[in-house]
Amino acid sequence: MGQLDSSVHSNESILVRRWRKFKTLKRGYYSLIILSCLYGISFALPLLINNRALVVKHHGEYHFPVFSGYIPGKQFGQDVPGEARYRKLKTQFTDQEEKDSWVWMPPYPYSPYEDITHEGNKMYDPPSKIHWLGTDNTGRDVFARLCYAFNISISFALLLTIINYVIGVLIGGAMGYFGGKFDLFFQRLIEIWSSLPMLFVIIILSSIIKPSFILLVSIYTLVNWISMTYLMRAEFYREKARPYVAAALSMGQSEFKVMFKHILPNSLVPIITYFPFSVVAGITALVGLDYLGFGLAPPTPSWGQMLDVGLQNIRKWWMVMAPVSAQFLTLLCIVFIGESVREAFDPKVYSRLR
Repeated sequence: MGQLDSSVHSNESILVRRWRKFKTLKRGYYSLIILSCLYGISFALPLLINNRALVVKHHGEYHFPVFSGYIPGKQFGQDVPGEARYRKLKTQFTDQEEKDSWVWMPPYPYSPYEDITHEGNKMYDPPSKIHWLGTDNTGRDVFARLCYAFNISISFALLLTIINYVIGVLIGGAMGYFGGKFDLFFQRLIEIWSSLPMLFVIIILSSIIKPSFILLVSIYTLVNWISMTYLMRAEFYREKARPYVAAALSMGQSEFKVMFKHILPNSLVPIITYFPFSVVAGITALVGLDYLGFGLAPPTPSWGQMLDVGLQNIRKWWMVMAPVSAQFLTLLCIVFIGESVREAFDPKVYSRLR
């Protein structure tokens, strides 16, 4: 029976065996499940946390504000400027006992963008059954902003890391494989580029151009691709001296195919093991820029902006604890995932994290 199990395991690919080992590292495995589920749910936040109604039935007609967007309040008989106030509309229909009119709100009927200009919102309102984590200095719901900021932070870090990895693999792989003048040219270019004060460049660009999600990703990509490029250069330079590369070339395979079909799969270990820690760096970078005021433009939900507002109102403990706790728990889960991935890809048989 033992021989049968060993033969089955020997027929498994290396990737499958590493995944099986990763699953035995419980804190990293469960952190991956929790974080993946929360990130997936965060894309449905407009249906879960929003001040726009999911469905409104008014005099026999159905409206879907969360999908259709702006609907003036006068269309529902409200004497309010601008968009309809759906929480107030729901109370109005209930009080008037209109059988042909009703409002279906999201489970948490508050938006991260609404402030004291909306009905019932107060500044510095402490945590309660209505506002689970209270409100901030402009009456915006802290819990709603926290959840939307989670999606933005993770999306920013993932997109930034993926773009940096693509650039690093292409340029670094070519530098390590071809070498010669091509390698020397990009080494000098990287040395010049890395000597620039990138933090000041980011601050200057953010002060000239209104920061947006795509702009910040583009700016940070100009800075962060260098480290992965050097790492992939070293991996490709080492692997191209292996016998299988010479065998593939002798069989008539193109250099492009040798690089990405043979060398790259054997250089994936550093890419995968560094990925979670690159995500941590991306989240920290966005939080830092937002805290300094050079990140996403207000009122976009951001942990950095929330932390800045909280420190300006340090006595309002919920305004500080909410972004700090959210960032700490998120980064802790990602670090656990990174440790487990690194251990799963370790060639040693036994793991220190078991």
